[in-house]
Amino acid sequence: MHEEAINQRREQENTDLNYTASELMAVMSARLLQDGQAVFAGIGIPLMASTLAQNLHAQGLTIMFEGGVLGPIVEAGDLPGSPNEQRCARRANMILSITDVLLLLQRGYVDFGFMGGAQIDCYGNLNSSFIGGAEKNEIRLPGTGGGNDIASLTQMIVVMKHERRRFVDKVDFITSPGFMAGGSSRSDSGLQMGGMYRVITDLAILDFDDTTRLMKVRALHPGISAKEVRDNTGFDIHIDDTPNVTKPPTVLELATLRHLDPKKIYTA
Repeated sequence: MHEEAINQRREQENTDLNYTASELMAVMSARLLQDGQAVFAGIGIPLMASTLAQNLHAQGLTIMFEGGVLGPIVEAGDLPGSPNEQRCARRANMILSITDVLLLLQRGYVDFGFMGGAQIDCYGNLNSSFIGGAEKNEIRLPGTGGGNDIASLTQMIVVMKHERRRFVDKVDFITSPGFMAGGSSRSDSGLQMGGMYRVITDLAILDFDDTTRLMKVRALHPGISAKEVRDNTGFDIHIDDTPNVTKPPTVLELATLRHLDPKKIYTA
């Protein structure tokens, strides 16, 4: 018992409970990435997660940007504001055309792609095109960019705030496909590669049932209740009676993240 108490104390001393929702999501996303993998990263939390992983436990992680950059080393404190600007290319292994970097997706060389959106539904379909659908077009959103390519061809990690208006029963428009209508519908439609892997929010880590492909809670973040997740989800979501709880960000993870983003451009 004495040894167990010492281990618990050490674990508590290695954590910092003062972190923002963005820092939490960046840390949880970084933990999914492993050495030797290739990840299609966007700007914002995906950039921070990929760079954090590269600095801590995945030095051999290859970061790719939609603008055509392959294998850059992002400089701390001087973060790019777009995947198409020169700061994305520092110490890169290669700079390709946009079409060539997407060909790497088609050939199966990319392990994960990061994604976000205005809406996500129970099967992981994402909408970043229209609120109200293409016909009503109540709000016109930025659209797909390379989002459809990435979601169609690799394992997806989605990062977004957990709100009822975002987690909807059915998206108004499918910009980037998840598991379509569930079951085998994704592969039946011709998408033989990829699929949704994890959804990281400020409340929980979510994944998908192997058979139905319905979204479910994999683990709650510290201090978050099942009721809070259900209240912020616009569809019935499965949560175990005693759900797993994620380990909070450690002092090292937060210190590294804050060194990378000292102005809190993406982690405020």
